[in-house]
Amino acid sequence: MSAYSEPREIDWLELMPAEDLALLENMPDVVHEGDGPPLLPDEIMTGRVVPEMADIEGRIPGFVVPLKTTKDMRILEFFLVPYYGACIHVPPPPPNQIIHIKYKQGFKLDALYDPVWVKGTLVIDRTETAVGTSSYSMVAKAVEPYEE
Repeated sequence: MSAYSEPREIDWLELMPAEDLALLENMPDVVHEGDGPPLLPDEIMTGRVVPEMADIEGRIPGFVVPLKTTKDMRILEFFLVPYYGACIHVPPPPPNQIIHIKYKQGFKLDALYDPVWVKGTLVIDRTETAVGTSSYSMVAKAVEPYEE
């Protein structure tokens, strides 16, 4: 492998065990309770992980949910999620579809609906915050605008 080869691309579905994927595929219509967001079945929210995904070096695309920013609005810590608006308007994704990212240098994002690529090493590490719970984490080596 040459030093210039692209890192392995991680697919969001690789982070979800087969039983959770099966639950998603066979999910009944999402139930709206009251005024809140629709809820996913409890069973899928357990945050089960795929052990083979531990310590995978790669890059994954996603959307940013900021957790820690500097005064000049550089994002230092965030949740990476597979779709825009997750944790805000729609039910949060299952924990195995949220990655807790720390990026010491920080980066600026023009708009939260701009997707990014995050490069680093994926680890299995549960993080619970008021915003949501993640089953995976990564210390980012780079955060770049998403381009196909």
